[in-house]
Amino acid sequence: MSLTTLMEHDTKSSEIMAPSFALVKRVIWETDDTYTLLIDPPAENGGGFPFAPGQFNMVYAYGVGEAAISISSDPAKPDQLAHTIHRVGTVTSALSRLKRGDMIGLRGPFGTSWPIDEVVGKDVCIAAGGIGLAPLRPVIYSLLRRREKYGRIVILYGARSPLDLLYRVELEQWSKARNTDVIVTVDRGDSSWKGHIGVVTGLFSYVKLDSPSTVAMVCGPEVMMKYTCEELQRRGLRSDQIFVSLERNMKCGVGLCGHCQFGPHFICKDGPVFRLPVVNQLLEKKEI
Repeated sequence: MSLTTLMEHDTKSSEIMAPSFALVKRVIWETDDTYTLLIDPPAENGGGFPFAPGQFNMVYAYGVGEAAISISSDPAKPDQLAHTIHRVGTVTSALSRLKRGDMIGLRGPFGTSWPIDEVVGKDVCIAAGGIGLAPLRPVIYSLLRRREKYGRIVILYGARSPLDLLYRVELEQWSKARNTDVIVTVDRGDSSWKGHIGVVTGLFSYVKLDSPSTVAMVCGPEVMMKYTCEELQRRGLRSDQIFVSLERNMKCGVGLCGHCQFGPHFICKDGPVFRLPVVNQLLEKKEI
C-alpha cells in the first residue's frame, strides 16, 4: 500500500470515527426506563439525515461515552431524527438526563436495513418484543406510507407489562390502517388491562398467515426471536423468508474493534439485520 493510500485510509477512518455535533430538541419518556431523543440532524448534513429502516447510529454523550442506538424515526422525514433508548447503563443514563438545547455527538448511519423493497407485493408479519419495536418502527412507517404496494400487514408486539408498551398512541393508529392487524400482549397485566397476556409466540393463534407470500421481520430479546422464528417456520415460512435484527455490544460501528463479533460476523458491519439462515445456527448456540 502506497503512502498516499495509507494517508487516505487514515483520513477516512478518522472522519468516520469522529462524531458530528447534534442538538437535542426534546426528550419523550415512553415508559419508566425508556425514552425517545428527538434530535436536530448535524448542520453539515444540510438539515437532513437520510437512513434506511433498521440502521443505527453511535450516539455520544460528551464526557461519558457512546452507545449504538437504532434509529426509530420516519425515514421519509430525515429532518426529524429520533432514537428510542432503554436506560440500562452509564451512557444511556447520561443521555436520559439531557434537555432541549443540549449537545450530543452522532456517528452513522451504520449497518444493514430491513428489506422494504424486497417485500413489495407480499404480506408482512412484524414481530417485536420490548425495545425491539423501536428498530421496526421505521419499517411500519414505510409500509403504511406506501400501503398500496404491500399485502396484509400483521404487527405482533409484546412487553413486560401495560406500562412497558412503547408508542401506545401509534399502535392504536396503526391498527386502523387498511388490511392491517395489530395484536399486543403483555407478560403480566394489571386491573385495567383488557388485552392478551402471554408471550409473543402465543399471538400467532389469533392470525392465519399465507406462508408462501409472507415475509417476517423480527426484533427483540434473543430468546424471544429464537422461539418466534421457530413458530413462524412451524406455520410454513421458510427460514429465508424471515429477517432478524441482532444487538451485540457494538463499540465502533465499522467492524474495527471486534466487540460485536458473532461467529464469523460483525453485527455492526454485517448486520444488524440478517436473513435468518445466515445466523440461525449461531442463535441456537449458547454464549456466542
